[in-house]
Amino acid sequence: MGEPGPDRKHPDPGVMPDSPAARTSRTEWIALGLSAVWLGMVGAFWVFVPHGSSEAGLDAASVILTLVGIVLPIVMIWVAAITTRTAREMRAEAQALRASVEAMRAAWVSQNQVRSGAGQALEKKLDEVAMAARQAETALATFSSRRDHGAVQPSADRKAALVPPKPAAPVDDQPTLALGTPAEELAPPVSMADFIRAMQFPDNAEDKEGFRALRRALENRTMAKLLRAAQDVLNLLAQDGIYMDDLKPDRARPELWRRFAQGERGREIAALGGVRDRSSLALTAGRMRTDTIFRDAAHHFLRQFDRTFVEFEQNATDQEVAELAETRTARAFMLLGRVTGTFD
Repeated sequence: MGEPGPDRKHPDPGVMPDSPAARTSRTEWIALGLSAVWLGMVGAFWVFVPHGSSEAGLDAASVILTLVGIVLPIVMIWVAAITTRTAREMRAEAQALRASVEAMRAAWVSQNQVRSGAGQALEKKLDEVAMAARQAETALATFSSRRDHGAVQPSADRKAALVPPKPAAPVDDQPTLALGTPAEELAPPVSMADFIRAMQFPDNAEDKEGFRALRRALENRTMAKLLRAAQDVLNLLAQDGIYMDDLKPDRARPELWRRFAQGERGREIAALGGVRDRSSLALTAGRMRTDTIFRDAAHHFLRQFDRTFVEFEQNATDQEVAELAETRTARAFMLLGRVTGTFD
């Protein structure tokens, strides 16, 4: 039988005639046959070859040489047989190893194909988020540098979103300087609807109502501080794949938000941290520990939200408080507040 080809990777010793067990048995039989032939030839030599009377006595050296001449060919035959068997066994093991490597390679290629498909989808989503972030940054920069009052449409609801600060009482011994009224005080107050819509941020480039509300809110100094802090935090969270639209926090009653605005803390208002997504909480907590820039931005955002919400709560109805709690900015506050223990 011929040697097995390279495509026969899984020989079956019990079935195939060219299996290692069959080849080993045949090699041993050949070695036994050669040994028997050699011994037969040696025996025939001693039987048929005549010996003279002068050569009847054999010394020790002659005996040793005779034994070596008889045994050495048999030893060489079996050395060759064992070498052949070992070589064939190693060849069979090499074929089995090659088959295992090919199977592992096929599995690795299949797994990489699956991962590459998922990676391309994730990369596409990250590119979309980065593009949206750049558009938002450009829009905010435009709003901060340009005050196009002619493009601002007044809201139907003109109730102010924030309580305007009370002017300080003039001191009798200090005359009031006539420096004029700041332009910010002359502008109409930002309405509840505009403020809540600005806290949600525009959904896309075609969200004209969202951009209009955001432009109006950025004209207010207090709201602008909060919105810029929120934008920084949202962009940093997006770097870890955390998006507020993916979070589904538990809804808290408006009375809990009011108690929080009035300074209450503890287990009674812990329901405000209604974010339950474990991966988002773990990623945010890990970044708070390792990223100094992220930690500073998060604490700055929490302070701005706390201060602004105290003023907002005084004018807002329960429905408006509930609507604010559904915005992206409020969800970021819930996530970061729970990670930092703000509600404890």
